Amino acid sequence: MIQKLSAKLYPDPKRVILQFFKLKPQRTKRVIRMVLSLDEKEVHKILNLVMKGFSSRHKNFEENIFINYINVEKFVPFPNRVSKNRKLLIGSYFSKEYSLESAALFNPSIVPHPDQTNLEKDSLRFVMSLRATGEGHISSIEFREGIINKNSDVHFLENSRYSNFAKRKNIQRDEILNKKLKYTNKSTAEVRDLLDSNYACAFSNDQPMCERVLFPNSKMESMGMEDARFVKFIDKNAFTYFGTYTAYNGRKFRTQLIGTKDFINFEVGTLHGNSIKDKGMALFPRKIKNKYVITSRQDSENIFIMFSDDIYSWNDAKVLKTSEHPWEYIQVGNCGSPIETKKGWILITHAVGPMRKYVISAVLLDLENPAKIIGSLKDPLIEPNEVEREGYVPNVVYSCGSMTHKNNIIIPYAFSDSACGFAKIVIDELLDKLN
Repeated sequence: MIQKLSAKLYPDPKRVILQFFKLKPQRTKRVIRMVLSLDEKEVHKILNLVMKGFSSRHKNFEENIFINYINVEKFVPFPNRVSKNRKLLIGSYFSKEYSLESAALFNPSIVPHPDQTNLEKDSLRFVMSLRATGEGHISSIEFREGIINKNSDVHFLENSRYSNFAKRKNIQRDEILNKKLKYTNKSTAEVRDLLDSNYACAFSNDQPMCERVLFPNSKMESMGMEDARFVKFIDKNAFTYFGTYTAYNGRKFRTQLIGTKDFINFEVGTLHGNSIKDKGMALFPRKIKNKYVITSRQDSENIFIMFSDDIYSWNDAKVLKTSEHPWEYIQVGNCGSPIETKKGWILITHAVGPMRKYVISAVLLDLENPAKIIGSLKDPLIEPNEVEREGYVPNVVYSCGSMTHKNNIIIPYAFSDSACGFAKIVIDELLDKLN
């Protein structure tokens, strides 16, 4: 019934970004003092070696190391007397490379691309989000784009070795209030935290999709932006791509919501309410009876469902699905937003059984009352094969979102928390099994 495709995505340690290398003030002053002691000839020689070794690995390399110089210029005595080359060399000492995918590239979600022009008949362009994990196990959100051809086979557009951050733009306090982040009774520290966690960011219009990286921008997500579940949400003939993700600071986590119309400009906001307790929230692609609907975890064991008038506020959660079969006795959860069909909502799920083996399955929800399950699979849909079971976390397959193409569901999935594969299934065949 399920067909695994040949397309694969593996992590590439060559994909590096340039970051500010922060040292304590005393060390910063010492390094600057030593660079200032060099004669201009030696400065030129060392800077040439830096440029030769690193400039080809980054776009706008000189501009970026100069920005890092500006970050420490307050420690430079008489900076107006310092040559441009010496400033660039100082900037290079306070720069470092970070390999985004050195540990893993996994947990994908997939949506139709906002641009569907210039395609062959029956083809569809898509955007895929991925969780990239590097040094320190810090997770960021990367993007890829590709085309699903008339046979529902997946082909990626050419990749790039370059990567760049989105530039952060702060959202004004009244905008946060308009999103009903009701912090009027919170402490000053809590208000400051919310203001830090709610922001906008943007890429340049000419930056290729595969070079765009949403890297942690707030203290709450400083250790990672995990498992983004994107969906194309349609309301009154307009659409927005929404993605829920887990913000993690190394001690605690928070569920955040990303919104974008073009994958260039993004707004990030905090979900709140009594039922924002756990991870893995996935938004339905449209309102049902004028309410937003989301599936979630509340207890790390079962799938819950929630309804709300406000996309940022979630207060009442009800159990949707519990563990039934031996291969899901440990826990069940969603694998992204549900897919609407003529017979109901197909919710792709994950489950954990003996030996902490993860599998992917599905349930069918009533179209008008998605709190009601009207069908489920008796067996897993996708299991890790002998190749997929080996990796950073063995025996795991997991997805953060699928999409339809013609009469198929395309399911991107991670294996062993390391890399990604793809599978497709005919919708009618799956519906026949969901009884």
